[in-house]
Amino acid sequence: MATIKITQNFPVAPDVLWAELRQINRHVLWMHDAVAINFRTDQREGVGTQFLCTTKVGPFVTQDKMVITEWVEGEVMGVEHRGLIRGSGTFALAPNGDETELTWREDLQFPWWLGGPLGSYAATPILRRIWRSNLRSLAAVIAKG
Repeated sequence: MATIKITQNFPVAPDVLWAELRQINRHVLWMHDAVAINFRTDQREGVGTQFLCTTKVGPFVTQDKMVITEWVEGEVMGVEHRGLIRGSGTFALAPNGDETELTWREDLQFPWWLGGPLGSYAATPILRRIWRSNLRSLAAVIAKG
């Protein structure tokens, strides 16, 4: 299992950051590895929302089946990955002085044909680098308003 956890402070109030995060369809604007998001339910936010996320990392493209499993308004969004790569992830927000700390954690299990545990181990630093870049892009999206 690959566990990836990154934290970044954003110079905005939690409600401003949450206003962007809650719009799942907009994640493709700042997630470099997310190519497209197609909802499988009429619901667009909250627990039970289901969507397919076309994900591309290098030459690897997958259809990630995702379900929102946790939703605490303004604080936490949790997701379960039910595609070829399985696991769970969370975005957790916490006030930090005049800023908001965002912690992104993913626990991912790779299939045997992607190397299983060895593939998870090899992918961890690559995904961490991509997701750090994603958070920088999220900061830019928020700065544009």
